[in-house]
Amino acid sequence: MDWLMHGILAIAALLVCVIPHEVAHGYVAYRLGDPTAKAAGRLTANPIPHLDPIGSLLLPGMLLVLGRFTGFPVLFGWAKPVPVNAHRLRGDPWRGMLWVSLAGPGTNLAMAGAAALLGRGLVAAGLTMAVPLAFLAFVVLYSLVLAFFNLVPIPPLDGSRVLAYFLPPRWRMSLAQLEPYGMFIVLALLVVGGLQLVFRLASTLWVHLVGIDWALLSGLV
Repeated sequence: MDWLMHGILAIAALLVCVIPHEVAHGYVAYRLGDPTAKAAGRLTANPIPHLDPIGSLLLPGMLLVLGRFTGFPVLFGWAKPVPVNAHRLRGDPWRGMLWVSLAGPGTNLAMAGAAALLGRGLVAAGLTMAVPLAFLAFVVLYSLVLAFFNLVPIPPLDGSRVLAYFLPPRWRMSLAQLEPYGMFIVLALLVVGGLQLVFRLASTLWVHLVGIDWALLSGLV
C-alpha cells in the first residue's frame, strides 16, 4: 500500500475519531441540561458542522504532504469544539463539566476497544484485506492519542476541566486564567518533547491492542 492510500485512510480515520469526541461532549452536556450544542446543530454524525478548517483539513493535509517525503504519514488534528454553557448544567457546574469533559476521551477509548476487537476478529477469521485493516488500525491509534492527549491538564484540554473539579476554588480560577495561553503552552511542550509520554503511552497500548500480525497485514509496521 503506497503512502497516498495510507494518508487517505489516516485522514478518514482521524475524522472518524475527532467527530464522536466532540459529539460526546455536546450530548452529555445536553443530558445534563445544557441545550447549547443541540441548538447549534452539533449533535449530529454529519461531519460538515464539525470540521475545523485548520485542525480538520489544513493541518492533516500538510502533514500528509510531508509524509510523502518520510514514506509514512503521521497525522494530527481536531474538530471544531462544541459549545457548552456550564451555567446551564444541572447541579454543580464544576461536576457537570467534569462529566462533559470525560465524555470525549471516554468515547475515544471505547472506540479504540471496539475497533481493536473488530480488527482482531477480521484477522482471526482470515479476512486479511490491507485497506480495512489499516483503517481500523488507524482508528485504534488516533482514538488512543486523542484520549490521552486531551486528558493532559492544560486549558483548554479536557484534562484541565477534570483537574479543576478536584482543586480548591481559588486554584480553579488560577487554572482557568491560563486558558488564553493554553494552546501556546501545549505547542511549546510538543516542540520540546514534553508530551512524549502521552504519545509513547498511546503507541505502546496500540501495539498491544493491534498485535504484530494485524500491524504487518495492514502495512503500518
